[in-house]
Amino acid sequence: MSDTVTDTGGNGEQPPPEDDRAVFGQPRGLVTLSGLEIWERFSFLGMQAILVLYFVDSVAHGGLGMADGTAASVSAAYGTLVYLVSVGGGWLADRILGSYRSVLWGGVLIAIGHYLMAIPAVWATWAGLGLISAGTGLLKPNVSYLVGKLYATKDERRDAGFALYYMAINIGSFLGPLVTGWLGDHASWHWAFSAAAFGMTLGLIQYVAGRRHLAGRGSAPEYRLAPAPMRRAVRWMVIGAVVAAVLATALSLAGWLTLGRFVDVLTAVSIAAPVVYFAVMFTSPRVSREERGRLRPYIVLFAASVVFNYILFQAYSTMILLAASNAESSILGFDFPASWYTSALGAFEVGLAPLVAATWVRMGSRQPHASNKIALGVVLGGLSFLLIVLPTSGHTSDHYTMAVWWIVGSYILLGLGDILLETSGLSASTKLAPRAFASQTMALWFLSLAMANGIQAQTVKLYDNISHPAYFGVNGAVAVAAGLALRGPPPPPARGRPPPPPPRGRVWRGPRQGCAPVRPRRRPWSCGWRRSGRPDRRRARPRP
Repeated sequence: MSDTVTDTGGNGEQPPPEDDRAVFGQPRGLVTLSGLEIWERFSFLGMQAILVLYFVDSVAHGGLGMADGTAASVSAAYGTLVYLVSVGGGWLADRILGSYRSVLWGGVLIAIGHYLMAIPAVWATWAGLGLISAGTGLLKPNVSYLVGKLYATKDERRDAGFALYYMAINIGSFLGPLVTGWLGDHASWHWAFSAAAFGMTLGLIQYVAGRRHLAGRGSAPEYRLAPAPMRRAVRWMVIGAVVAAVLATALSLAGWLTLGRFVDVLTAVSIAAPVVYFAVMFTSPRVSREERGRLRPYIVLFAASVVFNYILFQAYSTMILLAASNAESSILGFDFPASWYTSALGAFEVGLAPLVAATWVRMGSRQPHASNKIALGVVLGGLSFLLIVLPTSGHTSDHYTMAVWWIVGSYILLGLGDILLETSGLSASTKLAPRAFASQTMALWFLSLAMANGIQAQTVKLYDNISHPAYFGVNGAVAVAAGLALRGPPPPPARGRPPPPPPRGRVWRGPRQGCAPVRPRRRPWSCGWRRSGRPDRRRARPRP
């Protein structure tokens, strides 16, 4: 007997029909989910922008007094934990809670975690980071899945909708570091964490208020566990959490579980978890042969995401440390905190996302394949690090100052690459996901972020030991090479495929365009310059 119960009722209520094209041709539910992401990113990235600076600040100034490399490694390990928990969040959504309630409870845990970090105590910092990790793991994969539920599988608005959704994410990415960075410099780190908590609270309020515009918001998941297995799963989850907490406390008091070893364990888990998860999905009897075939190209997209996000997440660690120590922090006489550089990244993505969305809408079916969009994003990420090699080279010591525009130019390349990769990757995840692993496939996409953070947690330890040009140059070159290797071949021409639509404007029709003369000095009148896209109704007349 199966341990799951399939919901054949369409997985909950559907939004009103008039919602489908209510906002700029997009579903109204996109506004609700985008609003939630604005405030979630405001809180998460607002805190992430100052976290490494909080770690390296002296204890006398309210920080934790870590070395630069250690602080970057711990910050990356925190990111690893956030995205590792997303696997459990996807499973809970698919089997117990459903996507809507997973997002709701995830937001509640995130808000509580930020409120804890507002308490000026070391234990509150670690407890708050743990709750934020658990809440983000519940929220992130499932809110993206709810966006995908607003569109049919072959709806050409899907990529454009995800681009607009990602633009909303980066509005929060822009505003969060501005507020938390200013509070961290002018008040205290814990006042900055309070602002992040307030932002997440606002996001929860507007999410609940706009729930009627969401698809699949029913209380039961489509493949929910039967009552008896559900009770057994909840019981084992509670027992496992208690045992893990007791074991971690005992090992920590015994001196074995140090911060460095905890980071190493997270790195190992972040590499092993995707391998195990792909194996489970490929061998699951709930995955059909057709769905299994769609998972194979998804592995390539997964690898591309790992490479790019390895570069992207360093915008909040090594790039922030470089900006704080070696970059100018004033424009036209106005001084700003180093954390504001991450706001520039969000601002560029906000400005570029509508252009990318408009481009995909205009190209329609002629737009590049998702694999090629993602490969280009990886190349741009590598170029953003190679650009930093220029201002950091040729110095006899680490005490130098670089102009603002080098960091800004690097973030422009990184922002455009992020839009290309993340919007296409999120969209591809919802299209390639097997039905029985819908939310969990989105969690698998976030496991690529966990692996990127896990690898970064080890490599950033070298930041204090090698020169800046060598560090950024090697990382950037590897990313560019990986992006070029991941570029997909053009699709082979298929028999019976209709010809592509003609280009707009006036075009020349000659012998090579199928307008060959019947015999010398006799041509159809339709040859020559004409307006494309309009049928030529003139009959061919031979010359007398």
